[in-house]
Amino acid sequence: MNKYYTRACNFYYGKTSKKKLKKKSSIPINGNNLISFDKIEILTRKGSKLIDIKYINKLSNNLKLKISKDIKNIKKKKIFKQLNLSNIPILMGIVNLTPDSFSDGGKYNKRKLARNHINKLLSSGAKIIDVGGESTRPGANDISSNKEWDRIKTVLKFLKNKKCIVSLDTRKSFVMEKASKIRIDLINDVSGLSYDPETINYLKKTKKPFVIHHMQGTPKNMQIKPTYKNVLLDIYDFFETKLKYLRKKGIKHNNIILDPGIGFGKNLKHNITLLKNISIFHSLGLPVMLGLSRKRFIKDISKENDTKDRIGGTISSCIQAYLQGVQILRVHDVKEINQAFKVFRELQN
Repeated sequence: MNKYYTRACNFYYGKTSKKKLKKKSSIPINGNNLISFDKIEILTRKGSKLIDIKYINKLSNNLKLKISKDIKNIKKKKIFKQLNLSNIPILMGIVNLTPDSFSDGGKYNKRKLARNHINKLLSSGAKIIDVGGESTRPGANDISSNKEWDRIKTVLKFLKNKKCIVSLDTRKSFVMEKASKIRIDLINDVSGLSYDPETINYLKKTKKPFVIHHMQGTPKNMQIKPTYKNVLLDIYDFFETKLKYLRKKGIKHNNIILDPGIGFGKNLKHNITLLKNISIFHSLGLPVMLGLSRKRFIKDISKENDTKDRIGGTISSCIQAYLQGVQILRVHDVKEINQAFKVFRELQN
C-alpha cells in the first residue's frame, strides 16, 4: 500500500498572502498570514502530483482524510516556549567553543572573545544562542565529556541572566546534566538523540525542549558516500518514527524542533533536494530549523566564486528556506542575515 506525503507549495507573501487568505483561496503556513499556499504536492515512493487546494475534496476518501490531517498540521499556529513563531525567521546564533570547528574553530574559545561574540550576536538580533564544545564537522573525532564541559561551563555562567534562549549543542547526557545546574533552555543534539542512550531519560525527567536532528552516520564517517532511497521521504520517515518512539518513552510535550541536518550525511544532490522541498516537514506539525551557514554545499555550487565566510550563499539559502516557511535558522553572521531579511521583507510588503 502506498504511503502518502503532503508538501505545501506555490507560496504567497506579505500583502499578497493576506489578500489571498481574505478570499479563502490560500492557506497560511503555521498560522502566519504573511506566508500562505494554494497548491500541494502529493508524494509517494513511486511519484508525485501537484493539485490546487480547491480540488482536495475530489480526492478519494482515504487520501482526502490523510491530506486534510497534514494540512491541519501545516496551517496550525505553532507554539514553542517564549518564541514568536509568527515572526520568522528566528535566528539562532552559533557559539563554537572549540579549536577545530569547520568555520570558526579557535576564534571564540577564550573567555573574553566568547563574551564579546555573544553580546554581538544578541545585539544583532539573535533570539537563541547555541553553545557547543565539541566539533561535529565532517571527519571530527569524539572528545571526552569532561573536556567538552570544561570548554563551555564559563560561557553558560555568563549566559545565565541573558535575555535569550540558551541552546546546548551536545550529544552527551553528562554535559546536559551539568549544564542544567547553570541554565539550559533547549537541547540541540546532532545525533538525533541516538549517541547517548541516557539522553532520552534526561529529556523525559527534565521535560526540556529539544531538537530532533537528522544525521546519517557519525561526524567521523557521515560524508563517506551517504546514500538514501529517497532523501526527502527517508528523512520524513525518520522524524515520524523518532516521534512515535519518544511518545512511547513518555515524552508527551510538543516543545520539539525538527532539523533535517543539511550537510550531515548528505551529498550536494541530497542537500539541494532538501532545500528545494523543505516545506514537506511542516506536515509533521512541529517547527523546522535549518543550519545552512557557511556549509560546504555553498562552495560546491559556487565553485570558483567561493569565499571564506560564504555570506552570499548563506543569505540566499536562508531566504530559500524562509520562502517555504522555515521558522528557525542557525547562523554565524546574525547581523548580515538580519539585514538581508529586513530588506527582503520590506520589499515583499
